[in-house]
Amino acid sequence: MTGSADERRRTRNDLAWAIAVGGIGIVLFAALLTFTWYFAATLLLIFTGMLLGVGLNALTSTLGRVVRLPHTARLVIVCVVLAAMLAGVAVLGGATIGQQASALSSTLKSQLVNAKAFLDSHGIDTSFFDVGAAGTEAAPSSASAARPSLPGAGALASNSGAIVSQTVKLLFGAISAVGNFFIVLFLGLAFAAQPGIYREGLLYVAPARHRARAAIVIDGISETLERWLIAQITVMLAVGVVTWIGLAVIGVPGSFILGIQAGLLAFIPTVGAIVAGLIVVLASLPTGWIAALSALILFLGVHAMESYVLTPLLQRQALNIPPATLFAFQILLGVVFGVWGLALALPLVAIAKVMIDHFKGEQAPAPRTEAA
Repeated sequence: MTGSADERRRTRNDLAWAIAVGGIGIVLFAALLTFTWYFAATLLLIFTGMLLGVGLNALTSTLGRVVRLPHTARLVIVCVVLAAMLAGVAVLGGATIGQQASALSSTLKSQLVNAKAFLDSHGIDTSFFDVGAAGTEAAPSSASAARPSLPGAGALASNSGAIVSQTVKLLFGAISAVGNFFIVLFLGLAFAAQPGIYREGLLYVAPARHRARAAIVIDGISETLERWLIAQITVMLAVGVVTWIGLAVIGVPGSFILGIQAGLLAFIPTVGAIVAGLIVVLASLPTGWIAALSALILFLGVHAMESYVLTPLLQRQALNIPPATLFAFQILLGVVFGVWGLALALPLVAIAKVMIDHFKGEQAPAPRTEAA
Protein backbone atom coordinates (compact mmCIF):
# COMPACT_ATOMS: atom_id res chain seq x y z
CA MET A 1 0.00 0.00 0.00
CA THR A 2 2.87 2.35 0.84
CA GLY A 3 4.50 1.76 -2.56
CA SER A 4 1.22 2.40 -4.34
CA ALA A 5 0.70 5.66 -2.41
CA ASP A 6 4.23 6.79 -3.23
CA GLU A 7 3.67 6.06 -6.93
CA ARG A 8 0.42 8.04 -6.93
CA ARG A 9 2.12 10.94 -5.14
CA ARG A 10 4.99 10.86 -7.64
CA THR A 11 2.53 10.76 -10.54
CA ARG A 12 0.64 13.75 -9.14
CA ASN A 13 3.88 15.67 -8.64
CA ASP A 14 5.00 14.89 -12.21
CA LEU A 15 1.62 15.98 -13.55
CA ALA A 16 1.69 19.19 -11.51
CA TRP A 17 5.23 19.89 -12.71
CA ALA A 18 4.25 19.28 -16.35
CA ILE A 19 1.22 21.57 -16.00
CA ALA A 20 3.34 24.27 -14.35
CA VAL A 21 6.04 24.08 -17.04
CA GLY A 22 3.40 24.12 -19.79
CA GLY A 23 1.67 27.12 -18.22
CA ILE A 24 4.94 29.02 -17.87
CA GLY A 25 5.79 28.19 -21.49
CA ILE A 26 2.40 29.48 -22.69
CA VAL A 27 2.76 32.69 -20.66
CA LEU A 28 6.29 33.28 -21.97
CA PHE A 29 5.16 32.63 -25.55
CA ALA A 30 2.26 35.06 -25.15
CA ALA A 31 4.64 37.65 -23.65
CA LEU A 32 7.01 37.15 -26.60
CA LEU A 33 4.17 37.65 -29.09
CA THR A 34 3.02 40.78 -27.26
CA PHE A 35 6.57 42.16 -27.17
CA THR A 36 7.00 41.44 -30.88
CA TRP A 37 3.69 43.11 -31.71
CA TYR A 38 4.37 46.32 -29.80
CA PHE A 39 8.03 46.63 -30.79
CA ALA A 40 7.77 45.24 -34.33
CA ALA A 41 9.15 48.40 -35.96
CA THR A 42 12.23 48.37 -33.73
CA LEU A 43 12.83 44.64 -34.22
CA LEU A 44 12.50 44.95 -38.01
CA LEU A 45 14.88 47.92 -37.94
CA ILE A 46 17.44 45.81 -36.08
CA PHE A 47 16.86 42.96 -38.54
CA THR A 48 17.51 45.39 -41.43
CA GLY A 49 20.83 46.33 -39.82
CA MET A 50 21.68 42.64 -39.51
CA LEU A 51 20.86 42.15 -43.20
CA LEU A 52 23.16 45.03 -44.10
CA GLY A 53 25.89 43.44 -41.99
CA VAL A 54 25.37 40.10 -43.72
CA GLY A 55 25.57 41.81 -47.11
CA LEU A 56 28.77 43.67 -46.23
CA ASN A 57 30.27 40.47 -44.85
CA ALA A 58 29.34 38.63 -48.06
CA LEU A 59 31.05 41.29 -50.19
CA THR A 60 34.06 41.18 -47.88
CA SER A 61 34.28 37.40 -48.17
CA THR A 62 33.96 37.64 -51.97
CA LEU A 63 36.81 40.16 -52.03
CA GLY A 64 38.84 37.76 -49.90
CA ARG A 65 38.86 35.26 -52.77
CA VAL A 66 40.70 37.85 -54.88
CA VAL A 67 43.08 39.56 -52.46
CA ARG A 68 44.75 38.19 -49.34
CA LEU A 69 44.10 40.87 -46.75
CA PRO A 70 42.76 40.91 -43.18
CA HIS A 71 38.99 41.00 -42.71
CA THR A 72 39.02 44.59 -41.43
CA ALA A 73 41.05 45.86 -44.40
CA ARG A 74 38.73 44.15 -46.87
CA LEU A 75 35.68 45.60 -45.11
CA VAL A 76 37.18 49.10 -45.32
CA ILE A 77 37.80 48.63 -49.05
CA VAL A 78 34.21 47.47 -49.60
CA CYS A 79 32.78 50.41 -47.63
CA VAL A 80 34.98 52.94 -49.45
CA VAL A 81 34.00 51.56 -52.86
CA LEU A 82 30.28 51.60 -51.99
CA ALA A 83 30.52 55.13 -50.59
CA ALA A 84 32.38 56.29 -53.71
CA MET A 85 29.70 54.77 -55.94
CA LEU A 86 26.89 56.46 -54.02
CA ALA A 87 28.76 59.76 -54.00
CA GLY A 88 29.37 59.47 -57.75
CA VAL A 89 25.70 58.87 -58.42
CA ALA A 90 24.77 61.80 -56.17
CA VAL A 91 27.28 64.18 -57.75
CA LEU A 92 26.85 63.21 -61.39
CA GLY A 93 23.13 62.53 -61.36
CA GLY A 94 21.93 64.51 -58.35
CA ALA A 95 20.39 67.36 -60.33
CA THR A 96 18.97 64.94 -62.90
CA ILE A 97 17.46 62.76 -60.19
CA GLY A 98 15.86 65.78 -58.49
CA GLN A 99 14.38 67.15 -61.72
CA GLN A 100 13.16 63.78 -62.94
CA ALA A 101 11.70 62.92 -59.51
CA SER A 102 9.71 66.18 -59.49
CA ALA A 103 8.52 65.65 -63.06
CA LEU A 104 7.65 62.02 -62.33
CA SER A 105 5.60 63.02 -59.27
CA SER A 106 3.62 65.56 -61.30
CA THR A 107 3.09 63.06 -64.11
CA LEU A 108 1.84 60.33 -61.78
CA LYS A 109 -0.56 62.72 -60.04
CA SER A 110 -2.01 63.92 -63.35
CA GLN A 111 -2.37 60.37 -64.66
CA LEU A 112 -4.12 59.26 -61.47
CA VAL A 113 -6.52 62.20 -61.81
CA ASN A 114 -7.17 61.20 -65.46
CA ALA A 115 -7.74 57.57 -64.43
CA LYS A 116 -10.20 58.71 -61.73
CA ALA A 117 -12.09 60.87 -64.23
CA PHE A 118 -12.21 57.98 -66.73
CA LEU A 119 -13.62 55.60 -64.12
CA ASP A 120 -16.12 58.20 -62.89
CA SER A 121 -17.39 58.70 -66.43
CA HIS A 122 -18.12 54.98 -66.67
CA GLY A 123 -20.06 54.85 -63.40
CA ILE A 124 -17.32 53.26 -61.24
CA ASP A 125 -17.03 54.43 -57.64
CA THR A 126 -13.63 56.09 -57.10
CA SER A 127 -14.11 57.56 -53.64
CA PHE A 128 -11.13 55.50 -52.43
CA PHE A 129 -8.78 57.39 -54.75
CA ASP A 130 -8.73 60.61 -52.68
CA VAL A 131 -6.98 62.39 -55.53
CA GLY A 132 -7.61 66.05 -56.23
CA ALA A 133 -9.88 66.39 -53.23
CA ALA A 134 -8.57 69.87 -52.60
CA GLY A 135 -9.46 70.95 -56.10
CA THR A 136 -13.01 69.63 -55.94
CA GLU A 137 -14.20 72.03 -53.28
CA ALA A 138 -16.99 74.34 -54.32
CA ALA A 139 -15.71 77.58 -55.76
CA PRO A 140 -16.80 80.74 -53.96
CA SER A 141 -19.56 82.74 -55.52
CA SER A 142 -18.75 85.78 -57.62
CA ALA A 143 -20.33 88.08 -55.06
CA SER A 144 -18.21 86.83 -52.22
CA ALA A 145 -15.15 86.73 -54.48
CA ALA A 146 -15.69 90.37 -55.39
CA ARG A 147 -15.59 91.38 -51.72
CA PRO A 148 -12.23 90.16 -50.40
CA SER A 149 -12.06 90.30 -46.62
CA LEU A 150 -9.14 90.04 -44.26
CA PRO A 151 -9.06 86.90 -42.11
CA GLY A 152 -9.83 87.32 -38.46
CA ALA A 153 -7.47 86.81 -35.56
CA GLY A 154 -8.93 83.36 -34.84
CA ALA A 155 -8.38 82.23 -38.42
CA LEU A 156 -4.82 83.53 -38.39
CA ALA A 157 -4.11 81.78 -35.10
CA SER A 158 -5.66 78.57 -36.39
CA ASN A 159 -3.65 78.68 -39.63
CA SER A 160 -0.44 79.50 -37.76
CA GLY A 161 -1.05 76.56 -35.42
CA ALA A 162 -1.65 74.24 -38.37
CA ILE A 163 1.52 75.46 -40.11
CA VAL A 164 3.59 74.99 -36.96
CA SER A 165 2.06 71.54 -36.41
CA GLN A 166 2.83 70.41 -39.96
CA THR A 167 6.35 71.85 -39.74
CA VAL A 168 7.03 70.03 -36.47
CA LYS A 169 5.61 66.81 -37.92
CA LEU A 170 7.82 67.07 -41.01
CA LEU A 171 10.84 67.91 -38.86
CA PHE A 172 10.35 64.92 -36.59
CA GLY A 173 9.68 62.70 -39.61
CA ALA A 174 12.95 63.80 -41.21
CA ILE A 175 14.85 63.29 -37.92
CA SER A 176 13.29 59.83 -37.53
CA ALA A 177 14.21 58.83 -41.09
CA VAL A 178 17.80 60.07 -40.71
CA GLY A 179 18.06 58.39 -37.31
CA ASN A 180 16.80 55.08 -38.69
CA PHE A 181 19.30 55.31 -41.53
CA PHE A 182 22.22 55.80 -39.17
CA ILE A 183 20.96 53.06 -36.84
CA VAL A 184 20.85 50.58 -39.73
CA LEU A 185 24.26 51.76 -40.95
CA PHE A 186 25.85 51.46 -37.51
CA LEU A 187 24.36 48.00 -36.89
CA GLY A 188 25.45 46.80 -40.32
CA LEU A 189 29.02 47.99 -39.85
CA ALA A 190 29.15 46.55 -36.33
CA PHE A 191 27.89 43.14 -37.45
CA ALA A 192 30.19 43.08 -40.49
CA ALA A 193 33.28 44.18 -38.54
CA GLN A 194 33.18 41.33 -36.01
CA PRO A 195 30.77 38.62 -37.19
CA GLY A 196 32.50 35.94 -35.11
CA ILE A 197 31.76 37.71 -31.82
CA TYR A 198 28.01 37.86 -32.50
CA ARG A 199 27.97 34.24 -33.65
CA GLU A 200 29.68 33.16 -30.44
CA GLY A 201 27.21 35.29 -28.47
CA LEU A 202 24.24 33.53 -30.05
CA LEU A 203 25.82 30.15 -29.35
CA TYR A 204 26.48 31.17 -25.74
CA VAL A 205 22.77 31.92 -25.24
CA ALA A 206 21.80 28.45 -26.51
CA PRO A 207 21.81 25.55 -24.02
CA ALA A 208 25.11 23.65 -23.92
CA ARG A 209 23.66 20.37 -25.23
CA HIS A 210 22.08 22.14 -28.23
CA ARG A 211 25.01 24.37 -29.25
CA ALA A 212 26.17 22.07 -32.04
CA ARG A 213 22.71 22.14 -33.57
CA ALA A 214 22.45 25.91 -33.06
CA ALA A 215 25.83 26.39 -34.80
CA ILE A 216 24.60 24.43 -37.82
CA VAL A 217 21.38 26.47 -38.00
CA ILE A 218 23.18 29.84 -37.58
CA ASP A 219 25.78 29.00 -40.22
CA GLY A 220 23.05 27.78 -42.59
CA ILE A 221 21.04 30.98 -42.14
CA SER A 222 24.14 33.14 -42.64
CA GLU A 223 25.21 31.28 -45.78
CA THR A 224 21.69 31.37 -47.26
CA LEU A 225 21.24 35.09 -46.61
CA GLU A 226 24.70 35.91 -48.00
CA ARG A 227 24.05 34.03 -51.26
CA TRP A 228 20.61 35.56 -51.55
CA LEU A 229 21.84 39.11 -50.94
CA ILE A 230 24.64 38.84 -53.52
CA ALA A 231 22.17 37.47 -56.06
CA GLN A 232 19.57 40.11 -55.17
CA ILE A 233 22.04 42.99 -55.54
CA THR A 234 23.04 41.67 -58.96
CA VAL A 235 19.40 41.33 -60.01
CA MET A 236 18.58 44.86 -58.80
CA LEU A 237 21.50 46.36 -60.76
CA ALA A 238 20.53 44.46 -63.90
CA VAL A 239 16.85 45.45 -63.65
CA GLY A 240 17.71 49.10 -63.01
CA VAL A 241 20.20 49.40 -65.88
CA VAL A 242 18.04 47.55 -68.43
CA THR A 243 14.94 49.56 -67.48
CA TRP A 244 16.87 52.84 -67.70
CA ILE A 245 18.38 52.07 -71.11
CA GLY A 246 15.13 50.67 -72.50
CA LEU A 247 13.02 53.66 -71.43
CA ALA A 248 15.68 56.06 -72.74
CA VAL A 249 15.54 54.32 -76.14
CA ILE A 250 11.73 54.47 -76.16
CA GLY A 251 11.90 58.17 -75.31
CA VAL A 252 10.08 58.18 -71.98
CA PRO A 253 10.99 61.23 -69.85
CA GLY A 254 12.56 60.47 -66.48
CA SER A 255 14.09 57.19 -67.61
CA PHE A 256 16.95 57.47 -65.10
CA ILE A 257 14.75 57.86 -62.01
CA LEU A 258 12.39 55.18 -63.33
CA GLY A 259 15.33 52.81 -63.69
CA ILE A 260 16.41 53.57 -60.12
CA GLN A 261 12.94 52.92 -58.69
CA ALA A 262 12.61 49.71 -60.73
CA GLY A 263 15.95 48.46 -59.40
CA LEU A 264 15.08 49.33 -55.79
CA LEU A 265 11.61 47.77 -56.01
CA ALA A 266 13.18 44.58 -57.39
CA PHE A 267 14.25 43.92 -53.79
CA ILE A 268 10.59 43.12 -53.04
CA PRO A 269 9.60 40.04 -55.07
CA THR A 270 6.27 39.96 -56.94
CA VAL A 271 4.74 43.06 -55.35
CA GLY A 272 7.74 45.26 -56.15
CA ALA A 273 7.70 44.24 -59.81
CA ILE A 274 3.97 45.00 -60.09
CA VAL A 275 4.37 48.44 -58.49
CA ALA A 276 7.41 49.24 -60.66
CA GLY A 277 5.58 48.21 -63.83
CA LEU A 278 2.52 50.30 -62.91
CA ILE A 279 4.70 53.37 -62.30
CA VAL A 280 6.56 52.87 -65.59
CA VAL A 281 3.33 52.56 -67.60
CA LEU A 282 1.72 55.59 -65.90
CA ALA A 283 4.83 57.69 -66.47
CA SER A 284 4.95 56.77 -70.16
CA LEU A 285 1.27 57.57 -70.91
CA PRO A 286 1.82 61.32 -71.59
CA THR A 287 4.31 60.37 -74.31
CA GLY A 288 1.63 58.46 -76.23
CA TRP A 289 0.01 55.06 -76.44
CA ILE A 290 2.83 53.64 -78.53
CA ALA A 291 5.37 54.62 -75.88
CA ALA A 292 3.12 53.26 -73.12
CA LEU A 293 2.70 49.95 -74.97
CA SER A 294 6.45 49.77 -75.59
CA ALA A 295 7.09 50.48 -71.89
CA LEU A 296 4.66 47.69 -70.94
CA ILE A 297 6.43 45.24 -73.26
CA LEU A 298 9.78 46.35 -71.81
CA PHE A 299 8.48 45.79 -68.28
CA LEU A 300 7.20 42.31 -69.15
CA GLY A 301 10.55 41.45 -70.74
CA VAL A 302 12.54 42.73 -67.75
CA HIS A 303 10.26 40.85 -65.36
CA ALA A 304 10.66 37.65 -67.38
CA MET A 305 14.45 38.13 -67.42
CA GLU A 306 14.44 38.63 -63.65
CA SER A 307 12.11 35.73 -62.80
CA TYR A 308 13.18 33.06 -65.28
CA VAL A 309 16.83 33.84 -66.08
CA LEU A 310 18.67 35.88 -63.45
CA THR A 311 17.05 34.64 -60.24
CA PRO A 312 17.32 30.87 -60.98
CA LEU A 313 20.81 31.30 -62.44
CA LEU A 314 22.25 33.36 -59.58
CA GLN A 315 20.49 31.88 -56.58
CA ARG A 316 20.79 28.26 -57.75
CA GLN A 317 17.75 27.15 -55.77
CA ALA A 318 19.17 28.67 -52.57
CA LEU A 319 15.66 29.87 -51.73
CA ASN A 320 13.41 27.30 -53.31
CA ILE A 321 10.18 28.85 -52.00
CA PRO A 322 6.96 28.41 -54.00
CA PRO A 323 5.74 31.77 -55.37
CA ALA A 324 2.23 31.40 -53.94
CA THR A 325 3.64 30.71 -50.46
CA LEU A 326 5.96 33.70 -50.66
CA PHE A 327 3.19 35.98 -51.94
CA ALA A 328 0.85 34.87 -49.13
CA PHE A 329 3.52 35.62 -46.51
CA GLN A 330 4.20 38.99 -48.15
CA ILE A 331 0.54 39.96 -47.92
CA LEU A 332 0.28 38.70 -44.34
CA LEU A 333 3.42 40.49 -43.11
CA GLY A 334 2.51 43.61 -45.11
CA VAL A 335 -0.91 43.82 -43.47
CA VAL A 336 0.48 43.16 -39.98
CA PHE A 337 3.73 45.15 -40.08
CA GLY A 338 3.25 47.53 -43.02
CA VAL A 339 5.99 48.36 -45.50
CA TRP A 340 8.70 46.86 -43.28
CA GLY A 341 6.98 43.46 -43.30
CA LEU A 342 6.40 43.61 -47.04
CA ALA A 343 10.05 44.44 -47.80
CA LEU A 344 11.56 41.93 -45.36
CA ALA A 345 9.16 39.05 -46.02
CA LEU A 346 11.57 37.06 -48.21
CA PRO A 347 14.57 37.01 -45.80
CA LEU A 348 12.25 36.20 -42.88
CA VAL A 349 10.69 33.31 -44.82
CA ALA A 350 14.19 32.20 -45.87
CA ILE A 351 15.27 32.01 -42.21
CA ALA A 352 12.17 30.00 -41.32
CA LYS A 353 12.80 27.66 -44.28
CA VAL A 354 16.41 26.99 -43.23
CA MET A 355 15.27 26.10 -39.71
CA ILE A 356 12.44 23.86 -40.93
CA ASP A 357 14.72 22.07 -43.41
CA HIS A 358 17.28 21.47 -40.65
CA PHE A 359 14.81 19.94 -38.21
CA LYS A 360 13.13 17.90 -40.94
CA GLY A 361 16.54 16.56 -41.97
CA GLU A 362 17.27 15.56 -38.37
CA GLN A 363 13.98 13.68 -38.06
CA ALA A 364 14.43 11.88 -41.38
CA PRO A 365 15.81 8.33 -41.12
CA ALA A 366 19.48 7.94 -41.96
CA PRO A 367 20.14 6.36 -45.38
CA ARG A 368 21.30 2.75 -45.31
CA THR A 369 24.85 2.20 -46.49
CA GLU A 370 26.09 -0.97 -48.10
CA ALA A 371 28.84 -2.91 -46.37
CA ALA A 372 32.20 -2.74 -48.06
